[in-house]
Amino acid sequence: MTDRKQSPPVLDAVHFHYQLQPLHQESFPNQIPLYWLNAGTQEVVQVEWVFEAGLWQEPQTAVAQATAALLKNGTTRRSALEINEAIEFYGASLKVTANNDYTIVTLHTLTRHLPALLPVIREVLTEASFAAGEVETYVRNAQQRLGISLRQCDFVANRNIDAYLFGKNHPYGRFTEVADLQALDTATLLDFHRKHYQSGNCRIFMAGKIDKSHVAMVAAEFGKEQWGDTGALPAKDHATSPATEKHYRIINDENGVQGAVRVARGFPTRQHPDFSPMLVLNTLFGGYFGSRLMANIREEKGFTYGIYSQIYNYKRAGALLIATEAGRDVCEQTVTEVYKEMDLLCQERVDEEELLLVKNYLLGNILGDLDGPFSLMQRWKNIILNDLPADHFDRNIEIYKTIGPDHLRDLAQQYLNRSGYYELVVV
Repeated sequence: MTDRKQSPPVLDAVHFHYQLQPLHQESFPNQIPLYWLNAGTQEVVQVEWVFEAGLWQEPQTAVAQATAALLKNGTTRRSALEINEAIEFYGASLKVTANNDYTIVTLHTLTRHLPALLPVIREVLTEASFAAGEVETYVRNAQQRLGISLRQCDFVANRNIDAYLFGKNHPYGRFTEVADLQALDTATLLDFHRKHYQSGNCRIFMAGKIDKSHVAMVAAEFGKEQWGDTGALPAKDHATSPATEKHYRIINDENGVQGAVRVARGFPTRQHPDFSPMLVLNTLFGGYFGSRLMANIREEKGFTYGIYSQIYNYKRAGALLIATEAGRDVCEQTVTEVYKEMDLLCQERVDEEELLLVKNYLLGNILGDLDGPFSLMQRWKNIILNDLPADHFDRNIEIYKTIGPDHLRDLAQQYLNRSGYYELVVV
């Protein structure tokens, strides 16, 4: 019998065992790979179609985003209204997102509705029409949104810091102008769709309370014959061209009372051995609410409501970015304090108690992620799309548990050296 007078032992997250549930893989007759995971207790499923159709692949600026945005806005057989009604009738959701490297089409639905919805998704993916009227409406709305966004200092700062880091002509650094939107037309979007939304450029990820019968449904709809333009996609290589000047000040609003601060540098991709250890250091530095940057600049100085640092998870290039919005009169002091925290990490060993708190935070988040099928699949998807080894998860757990203060100081001296950073303030 349980002794109710004796409290159970309290364990830190570093003492738990972490295991990523194994993934199933199928290869359809048309060579599309399907990765699937049976997990969870609710009768729900998430299906994702991933295409290499992001900014990296687009032939001209704004094409990838426009293609993704208009994918659901009509096919050769249905209008945008009919597509939305067909999806909403079953209480499902369909989301299309284009990022730097990929376009991801995500369906969430009750598992029992898959047979009715998969044919609709196939039609959306293979028969999108990009009607002239829809393109014109998209361009008009996008121009209006761009005009409003350009008044905001944080939007301007985000555009410019990426351009400084990667180069204005690099897919990760270029930004959309009004002329780019006005250059969009049906023919351009159809051509991009035909070349990139095709079976030879598709990977499918499915997670939820599913079994082989649901795999067979996806195979029947997407895995038999090839679809789309089956020609091989040309390999694209874009060299970064970082700006030579590293300190910038931009006046975006003469009467503005708030400024956007960005401090950033280039950083290796996930394949680099320093990437995972740096996740620990970045968390301590500015990656969570209890970080050094938050304690200093938010809690002690009161310059901002929040300040964070993050490591870009791009496939072909990376960056480490510190970002915040602060009062116009304290932006320069904010930059000074950011560098001060960098210098402290370069010079002093991290206290063991503070490091344990960061480790528990990181591992505690992972523990929460391992409880749901969609979070589990997200971790597998990151491994697969970044061409990482299957034991990448286990290696990361070991790093998070065992990394010590000396290693963190070595990393800080290499990656938090203030001389390597671009600095931008937009007010």
